[in-house]
Amino acid sequence: MVKARLYDTTLFLTALVIAFSSSGLLVTNSNYIKTLLIFWFFASLYYRLRVFYKNGSINIDYGISYDLAMVLFAGPLGLFVFETIYRFSVYFYRKWTKTADPSEFFDTFYNIGCFVITNSLAFLLFQYFHSSFETLPFGFWILIFLLVCISSYLSGTFMVIVFIILGELQSFKEGFEFIFKSISLLDYGKVAITNGLLLLFLQDGKWEWLISVFILNYIVSRSFYSKSQSIQNKLERDQFEQMAYTDFLTGVSNRTFMDKKMAELNQTGENIGIVVCDIDKFKRINDSFNHAVGDKVIQHFAAALKTYLSKEDYLFRSGGEEFTLCLRNRSFDQTEKLVKRMQKGLERNLVNVEFNGAEISISYTASFGLYFYKVHEQLSMEKAYILADQLMFQSKQSGRNKVSAINGLSPSKAI
Repeated sequence: MVKARLYDTTLFLTALVIAFSSSGLLVTNSNYIKTLLIFWFFASLYYRLRVFYKNGSINIDYGISYDLAMVLFAGPLGLFVFETIYRFSVYFYRKWTKTADPSEFFDTFYNIGCFVITNSLAFLLFQYFHSSFETLPFGFWILIFLLVCISSYLSGTFMVIVFIILGELQSFKEGFEFIFKSISLLDYGKVAITNGLLLLFLQDGKWEWLISVFILNYIVSRSFYSKSQSIQNKLERDQFEQMAYTDFLTGVSNRTFMDKKMAELNQTGENIGIVVCDIDKFKRINDSFNHAVGDKVIQHFAAALKTYLSKEDYLFRSGGEEFTLCLRNRSFDQTEKLVKRMQKGLERNLVNVEFNGAEISISYTASFGLYFYKVHEQLSMEKAYILADQLMFQSKQSGRNKVSAINGLSPSKAI
């Protein structure tokens, strides 16, 4: 942590030296103050729309920076003053709203130093290459785009160094992959066009057009931010819904989702095979070993059943060691053969578990009940499930490790 603080301070002091060793402000004081106030206001307004990403203990924020236009118009000293006022405004705002990180104060020095150094380099490159690029078609915009890329890559390098100092990353390669894959050329283009237009309007003194660019940028950013928030909220809702419908031990759907899905399947009128299966003598496994071993057996059972299913089928954990399957788009013969393959396959499977410091192999079997029928109003999915459950108990009573099946579409078995 001390190294990180020293690094932040070094960047800030370097930026300070660059700013005050430069040729001073490149514009009149009145024009600079007007520019400073406009940039500070819209940068502060835009700050609320920045996208934050947390990597370990470090917050990274993505958003349009107006620093390139400022440094090309007013010089490194003008940028240093703007960055200092803006970054400390953000610092005091986050302290006031109690959203500041513990390292917020030194992060402020890091941000000032990083952005002043990288954009001061862009300023020097612009001064050196501007006349050469003027002879090229769209030379000004090409140069602005290249400067945005260079300053972004350099600031990314500074960030990678922070990650490595704090132990968040192990190598520069890992850091560059993390930083640069998250930003596309479209992002660079957006920053380049915004800063290029701001610079041109500043140089021509077109303040109304300058403010219009800021307002347009804010409106567009606000729109994208609202959409991203809506998408994020939907993803979070979907994630919570998935958690609510997923069995934490096996990762398959739980009883709640089974009830929901059965209510949906009730409306389909399709031919379906409902299978209830249960591990034989499971209590003996728990008593002979322990519940951790029992959990491993249940997990193995669920994983084994999944290997036999197609995308249209459903697997639910409907009880402790009991699972329910909905097998679709098959005939009765195909469904029965599939269930028998499951039953025979489990006979040959072994579960490798750790018990008392040693790895052991456990075999187990399961009993199956299959009820096959056409979904209709007289016999709901819930009732068909009860019939399949009764068939599973019939398999248990007749010796276990068996499949008991009824074809509800057979004339002699029709309901």
